[in-house]
Amino acid sequence: MGTLAPRSLIAAAQQHLRRGKQKGLSPAGCLHLAGEVLAVASGLKPAFLYDYNAVGVEQVQSYLRHVQDVGLTRQPLHLLSIADHILILNLEKTVLHLESLLLRSKVLLVDVSASRECPRLGEAEQVDSLKGHVSDLLAHVKAVERVASQPVSTSQIFSADWNLCTVFGVLLGYPASYVFNAEKGFENCLSLTPLRVFTVQASCPRISKDLRVHIYSFSVPENLYPAMKEELDLWCGRLKDLFSSQSDFVNVVVSTEVVSLAAVAL
Repeated sequence: MGTLAPRSLIAAAQQHLRRGKQKGLSPAGCLHLAGEVLAVASGLKPAFLYDYNAVGVEQVQSYLRHVQDVGLTRQPLHLLSIADHILILNLEKTVLHLESLLLRSKVLLVDVSASRECPRLGEAEQVDSLKGHVSDLLAHVKAVERVASQPVSTSQIFSADWNLCTVFGVLLGYPASYVFNAEKGFENCLSLTPLRVFTVQASCPRISKDLRVHIYSFSVPENLYPAMKEELDLWCGRLKDLFSSQSDFVNVVVSTEVVSLAAVAL
């Protein structure tokens, strides 16, 4: 598919993604959003969480239909609503991702409950619980995929048993997810804990020659990094293979830095 006119993507976002007198997205925000949509459509990640502003599913659906019409992608997309949050999914990629996670012998789950002195790898019981939730998500996504006939389909799902931080980490394709005991609050033990932050960026000349899109951004506790390094390296290798199989994004860079923050919201 050819190069797009940036003004058409900016107009699509500013037309559909606003409510009342709410200020629309900046031109730079509009182009980055288009890049995130294209990353999902291209299969570089299964989904992304729409958090640019507070609009509803119908508005995001109208926006996606518009950018499909102007040629951003022909890939069908799905809007999954979970507890007032909206995720944009590539259904085929999401099914493959969830199936592979269920088959994996080693799942990277990090327990950051506030009662812990420091983060630690999730226990077998926590991993089994997560896989049960993943099975529920997979069943829902497969059912949606079977009946989806529109360019942009929608559905909603929610379970009171879910830790949304963990579920979102899984759906967004992160190689490691955080878990904590939500029944005891939303505090965690990551305050001033050194975190290794991974950032994956790539250029998207189809949208703009100057556009760099954040494909992924996630962290793992530095004290657990040696135990997780092999799996993280495998994830990075698989991601680079995905980049080599598409042409929308070029010049991928995977970078890491270690940071310590006074407070970490999950």
